[in-house]
Amino acid sequence: MIQTNLAGTINCLEIARMHQADFIFLSTSRVYPIKLINELEYVEKETRIDLAPDQKRIGVSSNGFNEHFPLEGTRSLYGTTKLCSEYVIQEYCEMYGIRAVINRCAVLTGPWQMGKVDQGVVSLWVARHIFKGELGYFGYGGHGRQVRDILHVDDLFRLLLIQLENLDQHNSVVYNVGGGLETSISLQELTSLCEQVTGNRIKISSVPENRVADIPYFITDNTKVTKATGWRPEKRPVAIVKEIAEWILDNKAFLNNLLT
Repeated sequence: MIQTNLAGTINCLEIARMHQADFIFLSTSRVYPIKLINELEYVEKETRIDLAPDQKRIGVSSNGFNEHFPLEGTRSLYGTTKLCSEYVIQEYCEMYGIRAVINRCAVLTGPWQMGKVDQGVVSLWVARHIFKGELGYFGYGGHGRQVRDILHVDDLFRLLLIQLENLDQHNSVVYNVGGGLETSISLQELTSLCEQVTGNRIKISSVPENRVADIPYFITDNTKVTKATGWRPEKRPVAIVKEIAEWILDNKAFLNNLLT
């Protein structure tokens, strides 16, 4: 992970420096510290966990997490390598005049994503329902109420085009980029949606105990990037799940051994 994320970023930056190329970096919401997220006040609802109103910590509101949420604390090795990459990119911008923008992305999804347990949760969930595999709810009572916002790759691509067309405006800027409230979903809600789309119901185990890197909730506040670009995500969870299901069914023989 260090070689891929951090060393890989440095290698790409060196190429950009030599050719004076522009640089767009896809970072992650996982740069925000786990402990600080877990210390927020939450409310358990029937199908999801939600933020309690009137949070005392800066950078979080009913709209989700914005770029002012503190970075002090630990986050996971994955999040750490991404945050370190952000800092190195900013150094290259200042020292070598490279134009760059950093997008801290939510859970990316869409067809052609080979979903695994640790990455690509929506594709994994749809695939397991189609191929009638098994899944599990881990942590927070084992009810699957953890919430994330998901971002379709087409929506992300639209934003990248906007940024590339006017990179001077976005140079050295960090944006939180996600599906936002409208495209947020819990695992329990994702299960129901997969059942509706595929017509299949599968076994889902339950493990109540939290794991070290678990967080109950993360929704991206897109206020900054929307104000700067006019961009908003368009694809909602129902459409996303249907699109992934269609892709899997169209390529079922090929994907059977890759996504089961």
